Amino acid sequence: MAGGTVLVTGASTGIGEATARHLGDLGFDVVAGVRRDEDAERLRATGVGAVKLDVTDPGQIEAVRAELGERPLAGLVNNAGIAVAAPLEFIPIDRLRQQLEVNLVGQVAVTQAMLPALRRARGRIVNVSSIGGRMALPLAGPYAASKFGLEAVSDSLRREVRQFGVNVIVIEPGGVKTPIWGKGSAMADEMLADMPAEGERLYGGMMSALRKQTVKISEETGSEPREVAEAIGMAMTKSRPRARYVVGRDAKVQAQLAKLVPARLMDRLIGTQLR
Repeated sequence: MAGGTVLVTGASTGIGEATARHLGDLGFDVVAGVRRDEDAERLRATGVGAVKLDVTDPGQIEAVRAELGERPLAGLVNNAGIAVAAPLEFIPIDRLRQQLEVNLVGQVAVTQAMLPALRRARGRIVNVSSIGGRMALPLAGPYAASKFGLEAVSDSLRREVRQFGVNVIVIEPGGVKTPIWGKGSAMADEMLADMPAEGERLYGGMMSALRKQTVKISEETGSEPREVAEAIGMAMTKSRPRARYVVGRDAKVQAQLAKLVPARLMDRLIGTQLR
């Protein structure tokens, strides 16, 4: 398949924007979901269709569903997401809820709204997870929880909707050069400012080490968003797509380690990287 309408959430920057453009190049009629008016206007100016869509806002989800009307939907790319990083001992519970609401509950809400149209087209659902959905790093517990959850939801959904000819594919990138790292660092700074002195004493060294790694990913070692977009393009066009695509050399290494290395040894290996 190479045509029809595809809705891409979280399409203002990074993986989502690259995916919207790549799927357009492949011949799909792309509808890019963004949260801000200025992002919608910018994308429309370049020929990409855009709609306002906050995946945590039921009214906006319904408005997009109504705008699409009765036309079949060839694909839904659930890409919207945020990254919340903090020690689980000190993370504000409202931040944990926000992480799960955006990265997991919001994906299910959009999928529910679009499934009738996807059934009409025997379309595809592509859920953008992360290698963090297989391996949970320290300080990334909230993010990993959302991605582990998305992996489970994807497996259940794939087995539920295959009877209708709807396919569900998971994309698992490693580190990618996207604004999510900068946004996550800003959120971490905000939480750090509110953290008690004990939190800084207990976890400050680990937090500093992780921050250095994320800066390195965003500036040097991360994959380009286009690489993830191309994997999503394969998921949308191959006649027999795989259930999962791991993207990036770091993600492929971590996926193998998660399969082969015992948990206690993995704990020690990760610990040496965050000193």
